[in-house]
Amino acid sequence: MNALKKWIAFCALSIGLGVTAFYAVTSEPPTELTGTGKTIIDFHTHVAGLGYGNSGCFINREMRDNIRFPLYLWAMGVSLDELEAQGDSIVVKKVSDAVAQSTRVDKAVILAMDGVIDAEGNLDKNLTQIYIPNDYVYEQTQKYPNLLYAASINPYRKDSIQRLEQAKTQGAVLIKWLPSIMYIDPADPALIPFYQKMIELNMPLLTHTGMEKSFSSARDELADPKKLTLPLSMGVTVIAAHIATTGESHGEDNFERILPMFKQYPNLYGDISSLTQVNKLGFMRKVVNAPELQGHLIYGTDWPLQFFPLVSPLYHLGDITLKQAIQISLIRNQWDRDVALKRAMGVKEEVFQWSGKLFNRG
Repeated sequence: MNALKKWIAFCALSIGLGVTAFYAVTSEPPTELTGTGKTIIDFHTHVAGLGYGNSGCFINREMRDNIRFPLYLWAMGVSLDELEAQGDSIVVKKVSDAVAQSTRVDKAVILAMDGVIDAEGNLDKNLTQIYIPNDYVYEQTQKYPNLLYAASINPYRKDSIQRLEQAKTQGAVLIKWLPSIMYIDPADPALIPFYQKMIELNMPLLTHTGMEKSFSSARDELADPKKLTLPLSMGVTVIAAHIATTGESHGEDNFERILPMFKQYPNLYGDISSLTQVNKLGFMRKVVNAPELQGHLIYGTDWPLQFFPLVSPLYHLGDITLKQAIQISLIRNQWDRDVALKRAMGVKEEVFQWSGKLFNRG
């Protein structure tokens, strides 16, 4: 009898999946999933390279030998042979082409990535896991009207202030930090002159918060969201990447640590990139329902980290319907699929539009 019940349940599920899949395949995703208008800016898009085409990019041996390395190449849609033959810039072109094909996303912010700085104020290539120079990102984004330039400056560089001024002159929309792999302590008083210059130049800071799992090693204590109190209290506009949705600091969940800070500091924002990944199940629900975050959310994808099995609409059946999950899975464009999934999970359209308005880039 139990075997018969299981067989009947299996048949019912199979029929349900078949009917849902047929409906999804034979119809366009509804506008309540996709929305309308190509007006969105993705404020969190990564690229990488190995130095081909004189890009100046590199990935150190520790990261090259890591299991993540081939996965990231696959996620970016490139091979080592392709990079060697066409140069690192092929990755940037692929991003531009995909954004151009999106029906919702108009522009993507391409993030440079500075490295670890030694005691003399120079780049430490041995400790730096990934390096994507400002000049490279600036030059590449000038080729494509749908890409925007974000600089990355480790404030411990001896010429960090001059680099910050140059980034502003070149039209950088923000400064990107990943403290746990760049070895930056945001609470260090030695950074006050750098923060003062950021305020003077009206330059926002996008900085990773929470545990970092994308690299071979990380000093996670540097991404404690409470360390942002110094720049926030000074008046720097800070975007907490991923809203500290991983790990703990001093025995407290990082997400719980950062939530009260949004009420205390109106200049604090959080980006919703990576919140659909399998290691962050349930956090999108918390984010869209948190009153502290209303009016403080920025749209981002964390591209290329949108691939299966890291991300799938089927992981979120507690928040979306099976029909929605299948419809979203069948959207070919990665950016449109990301927007549809986040809309289905309750992200309001104003979040997608607010990102552009915040920095007058809409």
